[in-house]
Amino acid sequence: MLTVSAVLVYFVVSLLFVQFLKLQWIRRRFPPGPTPYPFVGNLLQMNFQIHHELLKKMAKTHGNVFTLWVLNTPVVVLQGFQAVKEGLTVHAEDVAGRPTSKTFHVLTHGNGVMFSNGHLWKQQRRFGVATMRKMGVGKKDQEYRLQEEACHLVEYLKKTNGKPLDPTMPVVHTVSNVICSVIFGHRFSRDDENFHRLIESIDTITAFGNSIYFFAYEMFPWLASHLLAPCKQTMSSIDFVNALLAKEFESHKQKGKPDENQDFIDYYLDEIDKTKGDADATYDEENLIQTVFDLFLAGTETTATTLRWALLYMVVYPDIQEKVQKELDAVLGCSHLICYEDRKKLPYTNAVIHEIQRYSNIILIALPRQSLKDTELLGFHVPKNTIILSNIDSVLSDPGKWETPDQFNPGHFLDKDGNFVNREAFLPFSIGHRVCMGELLAKMELFIVFSTLLQAFTFTLPEGVKEVNTKLVFGSTMKPPPYQLCAIPR
Repeated sequence: MLTVSAVLVYFVVSLLFVQFLKLQWIRRRFPPGPTPYPFVGNLLQMNFQIHHELLKKMAKTHGNVFTLWVLNTPVVVLQGFQAVKEGLTVHAEDVAGRPTSKTFHVLTHGNGVMFSNGHLWKQQRRFGVATMRKMGVGKKDQEYRLQEEACHLVEYLKKTNGKPLDPTMPVVHTVSNVICSVIFGHRFSRDDENFHRLIESIDTITAFGNSIYFFAYEMFPWLASHLLAPCKQTMSSIDFVNALLAKEFESHKQKGKPDENQDFIDYYLDEIDKTKGDADATYDEENLIQTVFDLFLAGTETTATTLRWALLYMVVYPDIQEKVQKELDAVLGCSHLICYEDRKKLPYTNAVIHEIQRYSNIILIALPRQSLKDTELLGFHVPKNTIILSNIDSVLSDPGKWETPDQFNPGHFLDKDGNFVNREAFLPFSIGHRVCMGELLAKMELFIVFSTLLQAFTFTLPEGVKEVNTKLVFGSTMKPPPYQLCAIPR
C-alpha cells in the first residue's frame, strides 16, 4: 500500500509541476503579473475576491497593465485613468466583447444587452438606446415620471415625523418604480408582494456577482447549483424575475397593440412584429426578457446605492448639505418642481452629486470586456478572447487626476469662480463601446431625487448618535453600512 500511495503522490506532484510549467510558458504571451498556480491561478492570493485594494497593490509591483489568472483563465487588468481610457478607447472595437463563462451563460444564455456579443449585441443595444430616446429619456416626458416618484418618496418620509429610519427600502422602492414605469408603463404599490420579491431577487443576483460562490460555480457548476445555498438562491431569484417579466409581457399582449407605444415592452413587441421574416433580426421574446432583466439589474441597484450614499454623506457633512439647500432656496425657492435642466443653474448642487458618485464609487470594477481579436493595450500584446477588467476605483481616485482623491470634496467639480466643470477622469459609467446604456436616465434620476429631497428635508443623525460608519460593504456594488437618519421637514 505504501508503494501505491507513493506512486499516487508522485503522480499528483508531477501533474501539478507540469501544469505549473505550462502556465509559466503560456503567461509569457500576456502582460506581467503575479505568479499563477495550477488550477486556482491567483485566486488564493486574492482570497477568492477581485478586490480593488489588492489590485492597487499589484499595480505597484507589476505596472498599470497586468495579468491575473482566475482559475486557468488569464485576465488583463487596467489600472489608473490613462490605462483605462486608452485601453478601452484606442482600439474600442477590439475590446467590445463580453466573456462567455458558465455563470454568465446561466444568467443570460447569451441574450439581451449586458452579456451578449456580436450582431445580436449591436442590434439589441442600438434598439435600446433608440427606444430610450423615443420614450423621452432626457426630455420632459421622462422627467414627469421621475418627479412623480420623488414626490412619492417625499410624502413617505413626511409620514415618519422626523423619527429615525433606515432609508434603504424607501430609496430602493423609488428607484425600482422608475424602472418599472419605463419598462412596464406602471408603478407598483409599496405593499405589493411581487414588488418586494422582485427587489429581493435583484439584490440576491447582484450580491452573487463578486462572491466566492461565483467562482465555486465556475469551477463546479453542478455541485455548486445543487449543494451551495447561495447558488441555489441565485438560480431561484433568476427564475422568479424571468417569470414575473413573462407575466408582464403576456399582460401587454392581451391588451393588444396600443395606438401609441407607452413603455419599453410596447416598443419591443412592436419591433418583433415589424421584423418578422427578417433573417438578420434578433428581436424575439427571449431577448425581450433578457434585455428587460438587464435594465432592471443595471438600473436599480446602482442608482439606489448611490442615493443611499448621498443621504449618508449629507448627515456626515452637514455644512455641505446646508450649502446645497441655500443654493436651492436662492435659485429655485421651496416649491419649485425640480427638473433636470435646473442643474445648469445649480453648480454647487451638481458638483455635490458628481462628488457623491466619485467618492462612493459603487462599481469598483467595471463589467468584464473581452478582446475580439489579437490586439495591443498600451504596448502590451493581448491575444484574442482575453478577458479585460477596468479598475474604475483607480480612475475615480487617481492622484494624478484629482486634487484630494481620498476626501469628499465637491470642489473637484468647481472652478475658481464656482462654476461647474466636468472632469475627464469622471468615468462612473465606464467608457468605450460598452458604456452604460442608462447613463442619462441615471443622471436625471440622481439629480431630480437628490435635489427634491434636500429641498424638502434636512437630514440629521438620530439624537445621541455622534458619528456613523462610512466604510463600504464590499460586494458587486459597494453599499454603505446600515445606518439611520431623521428626515426633518424644512
